[in-house]
Amino acid sequence: MKDDVILNELQLVEELKTLAGWEIRDGWLRRTYKTPGWSHTLMLANTIAYTAEAAYHHPDLSLGYAAVTVKLQTHRVRGITTSDTTLARRIDEVALWKGQWHRGLAVNR
Repeated sequence: MKDDVILNELQLVEELKTLAGWEIRDGWLRRTYKTPGWSHTLMLANTIAYTAEAAYHHPDLSLGYAAVTVKLQTHRVRGITTSDTTLARRIDEVALWKGQWHRGLAVNR
């Protein structure tokens, strides 16, 4: 599959220009989302998990009291591919979305 091609360093630099808040560390595409507290952390983690499952792509998630850290890498090729950058954008869409009547729940305020 074309999505299984590991992105080279130049491609990763270009991708990061459009992925604010994401970084490459230890071969993973990573981002930490801050939340107002534990219940919001759990809701965000579940939302990210559901989004990833729908894409049939499975990030590593780490939870803290007021934070969710996402690590993306295509496991079958052990590197970062366009599947990872595409999912990163989708996760940002759902994690950073601010609904009209839920403004107090939005992360990274």
